[in-house]
Amino acid sequence: MIGKLDEMLRFQQTALNLQEQRQQVLASNIANADTPNYKARDFDFNKALQSALQNGQDATATATSASSLDQTNPAHLAGQASLSSTGDTIGGTRLQYVNPAQGSIDGNTVDMDQQRNAFTDNAMRYEASLTFVSSQIKTMLAAIQG
Repeated sequence: MIGKLDEMLRFQQTALNLQEQRQQVLASNIANADTPNYKARDFDFNKALQSALQNGQDATATATSASSLDQTNPAHLAGQASLSSTGDTIGGTRLQYVNPAQGSIDGNTVDMDQQRNAFTDNAMRYEASLTFVSSQIKTMLAAIQG
């Protein structure tokens, strides 16, 4: 019974994890809009979702697989490197550099209008996914409770 419930929600879980990771990448781009020579990054959500579902893996595990930091001193805290600084894959898809529509003098490739639009679009899709999952869970509870 639990296995069937997991299968039913696996797609939404994977999609929500990927949307969360994309939101972090886009937020990093926006935060570095004034950093000289910063290169904006993003990934193809559809391709990452297909790859994660085909491989049968959780997107969170894929994103952090090779990004652990070395401790050079026992007093240092263990940590994880950020996605945008390591060039890791997300859901089996590599982060890619965004090609700017118009170059800037300082070498920064963040187009704030494009990044804000992508951030808002991703946030709305995340909310829609949460609403859909909530609806699925309510339906399952209604079926179980009778």
